[in-house]
Amino acid sequence: MKKFILSAAGAILIGLIIVTVIYHQNVNEVTYPQLGQLNKGQDNQNSQNNLEQPRSEQLQPINRNDTITYTLQNNELNITFNKGKDWIKVPVEKDLLFEGEYNGSEQELIENSYVLTEERAAFLYSKGPSWDQKGILVTYSLDQGKTWVTTVVTKPFPAMRFRKIDFLNDQFGYIILSGDRTMSQEYSIVYLTHDGGKTWKATKQPPTTRLIASGGFVDETTGFLSYGTINPEEPNVYVTQDGGETWAHAVFHIPKKYDQIFVQAEVPVKEKSHLAVVVNQGPNGDYAGGEVKGKFISEDNGKTWEFSKEVQPNETAYQ
Repeated sequence: MKKFILSAAGAILIGLIIVTVIYHQNVNEVTYPQLGQLNKGQDNQNSQNNLEQPRSEQLQPINRNDTITYTLQNNELNITFNKGKDWIKVPVEKDLLFEGEYNGSEQELIENSYVLTEERAAFLYSKGPSWDQKGILVTYSLDQGKTWVTTVVTKPFPAMRFRKIDFLNDQFGYIILSGDRTMSQEYSIVYLTHDGGKTWKATKQPPTTRLIASGGFVDETTGFLSYGTINPEEPNVYVTQDGGETWAHAVFHIPKKYDQIFVQAEVPVKEKSHLAVVVNQGPNGDYAGGEVKGKFISEDNGKTWEFSKEVQPNETAYQ
């Protein structure tokens, strides 16, 4: 009897072993295809992610006719000195170039916010962690993008509205800024450099808080700031003849015929032995189609201006 029980138990044990082996074989046969499906699913997900990532656009010059130009494609600023054959990435985030009071499309750089010539590439922008800690910076290159330098013009500075940077030679340059606009009033100031942009020094502040329309320097001591952007009624220009130590209100002698017609002065230029400037009709002008401007001449380096002639839209004002 005892032998029978042991034999039966052994048979049962052997049967259990055989069933266990068969079960695991079936499990493996089922598991491998699942892993294969998982890998296949991961591959599909990776492929989908790759498709969802935006592809970089081939860079195209903003103006195909210019040898030296730029592009803002792919959310970055690239410049070229050979019509797009070679590109150099500018080490400034694109969004910073539009910081401040600006509502444009951001498809092109803000007018006058940069200098791009064979000798110099310079970009003016604002950067900072918060509105009260933002500074005004210039990033520039003097070797066509091989090396870059960033200088701080001023800090802190309120949200920029008007901005302009320009150089008259390899050493002297100027920056005109306005900001902190409230209704039709704002803060405006000029910074000058005499070392090619390494350092900048603020001039005295002009005695006005009107909205600035334009400005510029004709040499290292003589500069102009033109005010009035909303319904101007006459030219409102301040001139410095001592590099920004003082600013005086310029006087325009306007013939009665053009009273409240030529109202917004542009940037003066040197012309022969005098200065010349064109005065446009402002945002609401409709005299002779609204595009005609008045040319004025100054024989005292910008203090007083006399009317010279009308300038037609297709006419060169400065000859």
